[in-house]
Amino acid sequence: MERREFVRKCGMGCLGIAVTGLLLEGCAGTRYISGNIDGSFLSLPEAVFLKKENNYLKHVVVQNEALQYPVVVFRFNDNEYKALLMKCTHQGTELQVFGDRLQCPAHGSEFTQDGSVQNGPADTSLRSFPIIKKSKTLKIDLS
Repeated sequence: MERREFVRKCGMGCLGIAVTGLLLEGCAGTRYISGNIDGSFLSLPEAVFLKKENNYLKHVVVQNEALQYPVVVFRFNDNEYKALLMKCTHQGTELQVFGDRLQCPAHGSEFTQDGSVQNGPADTSLRSFPIIKKSKTLKIDLS
């Protein structure tokens, strides 16, 4: 195989993977965003919950390279949010979000959207963070 053909095939393969990832992300129902860290606050715009026509997502997952684990933010209504560290309290595995619950892929522990244990082996609630809403921005206090 010539170099030019190899580069073309690899480029098309990478493009296909990227497009497939974007399509699957839209189907998954979970939005992953990058939050900004300013001091001890992780900030995100409230608009990340808006899908279209005043229809809102129930949760978003916020990531930042400075964080060891992502934070999931559940939206209950216009003024009520809950931020939870996506770290299983059993053995520290990163959790996955399924609708209104979080699940540990390692041993099956499940947590509710308020962070309490629904099924073990975990026996401790998830770490939660206070959220301050200021002019259409959510500030998650990581301290």
